[in-house]
Amino acid sequence: MISLSVVFSICLALLLGAMSPGPTFIAVVQNAVIKSRKHGVATAFGTAMGAMLFGLFAVIGLQAILLAVPSLYILLKVFGGLYLIWLAIKVFKGANKAVSFADNDPKTGSMFTCFQQGIFTQLSNPKTAVIMASIFTALLPKTLTMGYIILIPVLCFMIDFAWYAVVSMLFSSKKPREIYLRFKTVFDYLSSGILCFLGIKLLIKN
Repeated sequence: MISLSVVFSICLALLLGAMSPGPTFIAVVQNAVIKSRKHGVATAFGTAMGAMLFGLFAVIGLQAILLAVPSLYILLKVFGGLYLIWLAIKVFKGANKAVSFADNDPKTGSMFTCFQQGIFTQLSNPKTAVIMASIFTALLPKTLTMGYIILIPVLCFMIDFAWYAVVSMLFSSKKPREIYLRFKTVFDYLSSGILCFLGIKLLIKN
């Protein structure tokens, strides 16, 4: 039987985790501001899919697998770190370029590309899955029913998507776009620095 108090505690922990600024936040905000609200929501859908996969992996014991096979964790860390650094370089190179806010501009890229960016950015940090696994280990009963196994990944998706859809809608409105356009170079350099720092941190941290 599913406990409502357990579900509420997990939802709160997942929401707080989603709200903490990181690479996924930067990806959603940039696509929402530079491209369109739809592109931002597509990115949010990608990050939510990544969160759902992490939630599923965490429930079925990813933490135990990564601890049992250290080389797999190292491989995931290297991939994630290099991907974040690649994103940082991409943002850095585009810092001084003018942007178009026309939703139909072919240069803005497809929403599927934004979806891919969202899911890859989310999956670039395997520590997220380990943190989820730790939370679930602490809050879930030792013997999981099929209800929990199905519910937890769905909650991961819904909470992550809801938060970043709201972020996308807020940052795609007129005023944030005007502010971004005015300080675009500063914002992009700052974002690239944060992404690069997170990527290097992921590569060198034990």
